[in-house]
Amino acid sequence: MTARVLRAADRTARPWKNGGGVTREIAASPEGAPLDAFDWRVSLADVSRDGPFSSFPGVDRTLTVVEGAGMDLMVGGEHHIVDEPYWPHDFPGDAETDGRLLGGPVVNVNVMYRRGRTAAEVAVVRGTLRLSVPVGGAVLALALEDGAVLDGQGIELGRYDALLAQGDSPGVLRTHGWALVVTLSRG
Repeated sequence: MTARVLRAADRTARPWKNGGGVTREIAASPEGAPLDAFDWRVSLADVSRDGPFSSFPGVDRTLTVVEGAGMDLMVGGEHHIVDEPYWPHDFPGDAETDGRLLGGPVVNVNVMYRRGRTAAEVAVVRGTLRLSVPVGGAVLALALEDGAVLDGQGIELGRYDALLAQGDSPGVLRTHGWALVVTLSRG
């Protein structure tokens, strides 16, 4: 088993591909891959103004609002109201997308995965969950609130800390609040 704790305090804010905001990468594969070459990428994005999303050809996205009132996304000419916290919303990363804030700044968890190479399932959970790692894949658990613990491992996750596991299951995650779990498998 390979499992790593990825602390929120260790992340660096970087400008978006289109310069319209900032992102903090949580994890990517391959690690350190540029934006045009990752198989998958999970990040936190601070959105403080309306504007276009960066285009990512051949990439699917899942956006989950974790702070703020939400967004009205215009994706390929269709409105998608993303105003419920902790509700994952899927859309193609290569469709023209524009976001309008519904009531001030938001923070989103952004999961991006390259079609044909990777598949991703995103769930927001609370309580007890055995983390399962698909063969050749990975699972990432991100604490959205303080109080997540990996049973028997002595690992505690504060708000926005994450656990990335590959290989065998890292065990049982217990949360006192909400956590976002991303299961990544070969596409």
